[in-house]
Amino acid sequence: MAGGAHAQPEIQAPDLLVKNVTLEVVDIIRKDKDIQKGDRKKVVALIEAKVLPHFNFQAMTASAVGRNWAKANADQKSRLMEEFKTLLVRTYSSALASYSNQKFDFRPLRAKPTDTDVTVYVRILQSGSEPVTIDYDMEKRPGGWKVWDVRVGGISLVANYRTEFDNLIRESGVEGLIKALYAKNNSPAQPAVAGTQKSK
Repeated sequence: MAGGAHAQPEIQAPDLLVKNVTLEVVDIIRKDKDIQKGDRKKVVALIEAKVLPHFNFQAMTASAVGRNWAKANADQKSRLMEEFKTLLVRTYSSALASYSNQKFDFRPLRAKPTDTDVTVYVRILQSGSEPVTIDYDMEKRPGGWKVWDVRVGGISLVANYRTEFDNLIRESGVEGLIKALYAKNNSPAQPAVAGTQKSK
């Protein structure tokens, strides 16, 4: 027992994890001149390096694809996860970049130490308008806490896509959904993010 005591790294509390990662990423966004000039590739790379390790993309993709997940083979599941990850990174990086100059209010976590499924609430305070909420649904995994859904302004990123994905699969099958996601991810258009200001 003594020898293995140091093998397990300390698992960070979910609210602390969200706070530390968010503040670190926002701080980099604020200070990076390329990102300030609109370098989207750099924002995406930052999100991939700092944020993605804390997301459970298999759970998120399976939830977004819903009942059709069982119809996909292993290769299709892998490609769906990859495309959905790209889509979420673009959406999430747009949201963070647009809010990077606001003040973040991390709400106290209301959970018991034994809970394995929690929601971490963050409010983005904006002068002269209502705060925007970003809620992270998280579950405790063997390697630490992982996010399985994000709600921006009350809109679930996962549920938001479920109807769209369902329709696409009904029209053109799982392959059709993969192709549609690939096309969307490789288009230059910015994805719309709930709560963000569309440029006039």
